[in-house]
Parts: sequence; C-alpha cells; structure tokens
Amino acid sequence: MRIEVLESAFDPWREVFKQESSLSPGSFGATAVFVGTMRDMNEGDTVTQMTLEHYAGMTEGHLSQLAQQVQADHEILDIVILHRVGTITPGDPIVLVGVWSEHRAEAFEACEKIVEYLKSQAPFWKKERLSDGADRWVEHNTAGPRQVLN
Repeated sequence: MRIEVLESAFDPWREVFKQESSLSPGSFGATAVFVGTMRDMNEGDTVTQMTLEHYAGMTEGHLSQLAQQVQADHEILDIVILHRVGTITPGDPIVLVGVWSEHRAEAFEACEKIVEYLKSQAPFWKKERLSDGADRWVEHNTAGPRQVLN
C-alpha cells in the first residue's frame, strides 16, 4: 500500500506500473485506476490555476485510514493513492487511485469508494485563480453518493 501527498508533478501511468511491478505476477486479476486532472473551468468560470492546501500528517493519516478500511472491507491486494498539493495548472494530474484485487467487482467498488472520499470528505482546501486574476476558495467539496468512512 502506498499513500503520498506530493508537492511536485507525477506521471500517473508510470506510478501505476511501478506499483503493479511490486506485485507477484498472476496474483491479481483486476486493476481499477482513476486519474483526476485539473479542468480549466469551474462554476461557469475559466480557471487558470488552483492551489491545493492540506495539513501535513493529518491528511496522510485520513488517507491511510481510508485505504486500510477499504482494504478490510473488500478483498484488495494493493492500493496506491497519490494526491497533489501546491499550485496546479489545467491538465495537470491531481490524483491517482489504483486498486488491485483478484476480481473486478472488488477493484471497481474499492476504487470508487476511495475517489468519492477524496472528492467529498478528504481534508484538502482549494483556491482557484480565475482568468480575470481574482482568487476564490472552493467553498464545498463535491457531494458523494454515500459516506465512505464511519
């Protein structure tokens, strides 16, 4: 299991390959991957950059707890969660979630739970820079379909 909050850019596909290469060949039958990238629009406005903030240690603890719970609730062999902080521009990868399991249903469900938590409950704060130069805080997380962590 690998959970990291990163201040620099990363190549999500290289990271998936790196994580997968640590698993025994034939030990998994499914890999579910989600890569989130920054859009250049939000709430009808053009966004030129975004700054993501977090509390070091606390955020990683939340993500670790999430991964452990998802792994306990499903038959998961491995998980990778990478999330950017700092200044990000449109097209930059923000988040990578990878889940390996014996079967696809577990991989899909676990990956979805992690992504929904990241979008709705994870302790990250986002400030957008708009095309007119104004800054605004994103006031709410995206509502998820269900609470992930108890």
